[in-house]
Amino acid sequence: MNEPNAFLDPARQQELYGNPSRLSGRTSALMRAKTSGNPVPETIVSLVQTHHAQPDRLGVVLDIGCGRGTSSLGIAEQLRPQRVVGLDAAPSLLAQARERAKELPDITVDFVEGDFHDLPLPAGSCDVAVAAFCLYHSPQPKDVIAQIARVLSPGGLAVLVTKALDSYREMDQLVASAGLDARGDKHESLYTAAHSGNLADLTASSLDVIAVLDEEHAFTFDGHDHTAQYLATNPKYHLAPGLYGNTGAMAAALHEFLPDQPLTTRSLITFVVAHPKKGQA
Repeated sequence: MNEPNAFLDPARQQELYGNPSRLSGRTSALMRAKTSGNPVPETIVSLVQTHHAQPDRLGVVLDIGCGRGTSSLGIAEQLRPQRVVGLDAAPSLLAQARERAKELPDITVDFVEGDFHDLPLPAGSCDVAVAAFCLYHSPQPKDVIAQIARVLSPGGLAVLVTKALDSYREMDQLVASAGLDARGDKHESLYTAAHSGNLADLTASSLDVIAVLDEEHAFTFDGHDHTAQYLATNPKYHLAPGLYGNTGAMAAALHEFLPDQPLTTRSLITFVVAHPKKGQA
């Protein structure tokens, strides 16, 4: 039997996000491998510009699950709202986001610790709410979307972003083929709670969906050393002691069991854009 989904296991959140260098290392390895697909923060900004009635006169923009602040800072720079609030449950990631914000002294971004099941903002206070790559951390993502609906203003806009269930399946196959986790390609997807196939329906429980955008992103890792930088802290796999969190040991294991060669993998990114239901706000 599979262990609990790491993204839905509260006991593993400190392990996953308590050390920001692990997340930044994995993200950096993925971005260096990227060969196609627009930067997600830029797509979010473009969707707001397209679908919000007054994108050049925004008040508060809420970035839920802001992590290290990449989307929050991009939104602040490109949309220039009166205020951006980045919210996350991980203090270590918020600390890094605040440090990054110091490099942009002419923008207003507040980073706040909080639970996305109980957003610490008044009803109707946000012109835009973004939730990118975070809804799959909730066992009840509909509850989070209901909170988003609560804080949106009557003319507000939500932009929700997730990945397909089978994202990075080539990684799963590599791990299984190398014998690092014989069931590496059999584990439940990390994105099972909110994925490309169900995000629009989840959103429709509290908001009116007005647009859905699917975009395939492709990545080519140039060899085992590069691949190991991503795999070593991926919580999906059941690895032998000494491999998790150890990029060097992961790379050595891959070199031992498989010929070194590039690895190409993919992920379908889905953006759902929605308004408050009529009469709701």
